[in-house]
Amino acid sequence: MRADLPTPLDARERPTARRATAVAHPNIALIKYWGKRDEHLVLPRVDSLSMTLDVFPTTTSVRLAPEAGQDVVTLDGRAADGEALRRVVDFLDLVRARAGTTHRAVVDSENTVPTGAGLASSASGFAALAVAAAAAYGLGLDATALSRLARRGSGSASRSVFGGFALWHAGPPEPATAEEADLGSYAEPVPTGDLDPALVVAVVDAGPKPVSSRTAMRRTVDTSPLYEPWASSSKADLAEMRTALLAGDIEAVGQIAERNALGMHATMLAARPAVRYLAPATLTVLDSVLELRRDGVPAYATMDAGPNVKVLCRRADAARVAEAVQAAVPAGSVHIAGPGPGARLSGEGGR
Repeated sequence: MRADLPTPLDARERPTARRATAVAHPNIALIKYWGKRDEHLVLPRVDSLSMTLDVFPTTTSVRLAPEAGQDVVTLDGRAADGEALRRVVDFLDLVRARAGTTHRAVVDSENTVPTGAGLASSASGFAALAVAAAAAYGLGLDATALSRLARRGSGSASRSVFGGFALWHAGPPEPATAEEADLGSYAEPVPTGDLDPALVVAVVDAGPKPVSSRTAMRRTVDTSPLYEPWASSSKADLAEMRTALLAGDIEAVGQIAERNALGMHATMLAARPAVRYLAPATLTVLDSVLELRRDGVPAYATMDAGPNVKVLCRRADAARVAEAVQAAVPAGSVHIAGPGPGARLSGEGGR
């Protein structure tokens, strides 16, 4: 597996476009991000590392509308409202401030991943929005700056700016200024050795989460006695993960990812009151992964804020893993993903 995967279009290569369309894919963290130390700047408490997928893309178009009195946002064919609308408008305000304009915009975004189900729809969504909005408003941003910008919409979006494996730096713990804090937190590609991985995605419940990630993070950080020990161990997990990736050791990568994810969910279960995303079908999938390992197939589970399970394995074993997982949860849907591309412009005026 090579580290020189596609990177986003450098916005300095094009003048202000007034209209742009971008595509981005979700990423799944193998070393988790859970908990913020600054909610306004979206700064995490720990570094995280992920794999961008080649499935479930989000396509987002941004068109400047100087004559409009407000932004118009459409998500999956419906007018956005409430919290979803507020997050997009706040993000556009940030872009407008950097571009030195007050022009409103028309945003149209289409997800192919269930929204709010713990399948990283916000990562692909805000990575696509960052690339499209930066181009439409004429910001001259390189890949690192795009990653910082995407982070302000959704922390994990900073990683979806890049393809393959990416590391999101939490940044210095006590920067002197907000500007230094912002500059220090961004994602970058991670080199790997001879690795040919797949993630088998088991969607056991495509509905929205009962507790939002934002609320769950706050509750866990504020009340769970297990949070600080997990955050400390996550730093060691990250160092071991980078070594395993560089060595191309899929079994070590999987072992580290699984223990990191299970530890994160343990911190949530210990929150007061507990946050429990694990459903009976989740546990059934986890049992099927253990059975695969007993049969000699290196397969390892990871989970984000939701009941759905992703199983890391060799690409050569992906079909067998998918078959076993599907048999465990016949009512669910199973998808095989590989490492995917970074966020990029597409369509008219795109690369």
